[in-house]
Amino acid sequence: MSAGIALTCQMISANRQEKAIMGGFGSGYGKRSKGTTNDMLALDVRRLQREGLLTPGQWLSRKWLCNGEEVGSIYIRTEADCIVLIYQSRTNDGNWQRKEYPVHLEWTDCNLGGQRVWFRCPAQGCKRRAAILFGGSVFACRHCHKLVYRCQREAHDYRTGRRADKIRGQLGWGAGILNGNGGKPKGMHWKTFWRLKAKHDAFAGKVMEGIIQRLGVSDHHATTPKKL
Repeated sequence: MSAGIALTCQMISANRQEKAIMGGFGSGYGKRSKGTTNDMLALDVRRLQREGLLTPGQWLSRKWLCNGEEVGSIYIRTEADCIVLIYQSRTNDGNWQRKEYPVHLEWTDCNLGGQRVWFRCPAQGCKRRAAILFGGSVFACRHCHKLVYRCQREAHDYRTGRRADKIRGQLGWGAGILNGNGGKPKGMHWKTFWRLKAKHDAFAGKVMEGIIQRLGVSDHHATTPKKL
């Protein structure tokens, strides 16, 4: 097997590093709450297409890194209408098992011309179109792995806080609602500034409400100053 083009994906979450080392590709979530797409090793067909790596007859290798340490790897062989995945998967008894199977590709026309490629999920009985497959005993779509997006696991005020920070970025303010508001950016119309500020302040208020509720602080204690 010749060494192919190496694709490197930097993994950000330290938790993902721990899960990959402890369980490998064959580990599962058991009866715990649903995992998120950020917890898994992801194989994105859009990236392979962008980099011209779906031409038949190629051998590719892909590695996943976290803090510079390899936490997963896979070989890919490209064929006319599919790619073949080759890797080692840890079984329930702790032994490693070689996996080799095809993942079929499907091409669809784009509205503005050109074509987009999809994986057909190789999990038994699925065959859904998917842009990304997630590592497990078998690389499969998020539905088969019963994964949710990370934002679906976040508290509502966390999502609202990210919206507030997005507006702060537009206004040139530092991230974090507790860092205070800045002024109008140079060149921005006042009407635009007041509209964005109003949206920001509304989001910030909802974030503070969520924080107060989680801390168990009543509105009375949050808004009424102590008497001296």
